[in-house]
Amino acid sequence: MPELNRLTIDEFKDAEKLPVVVVLDNIRSQNNIGSVFRTADAFRLSGVCLCGITATPPHREIHKTALGATESVDWQYFATTVEAVRSLSDQGYVILAVEQVEGSILLPDFAPVPLEKIALVFGNEVNGIDDEVLPLVNGCLEIPQFGTKHSVNVSVAVGIVVWDLFIKLNIFHGK
Repeated sequence: MPELNRLTIDEFKDAEKLPVVVVLDNIRSQNNIGSVFRTADAFRLSGVCLCGITATPPHREIHKTALGATESVDWQYFATTVEAVRSLSDQGYVILAVEQVEGSILLPDFAPVPLEKIALVFGNEVNGIDDEVLPLVNGCLEIPQFGTKHSVNVSVAVGIVVWDLFIKLNIFHGK
């Protein structure tokens, strides 16, 4: 592992972060939650908000896919996603739901503002984002899809959107 030049947990905690937080709105699968933690660690996100029925660490099923990322990534639990969104908004985050709705912006067309703090809300595997949350967001992003299904797995969606923002924001170039 030393040749991979990975950060220790303490170095990760002190390192510059991508100004992006992932908000999980009532995610059922603990494997999906663990996968999101790994993605958050991989791209040095500012944190993860776990809301409603979304399980919290420590949990064996989360740990199985997180592989220790619950120790490096800052996270917070909120009883409702509405509470999380309001809190993040009060902290100056632009709130973006990742959802297929009228007026959504296709991900390739989205141009983030450099250094702007972004909170990405991802919804339940079956029902999507809670209807009470959508009126509180600043906009919606949509992942273009060309197959017969109308969605991708939530942890895959997180990976796609975070990677896209990581490339567009380019804050770790050469680091």
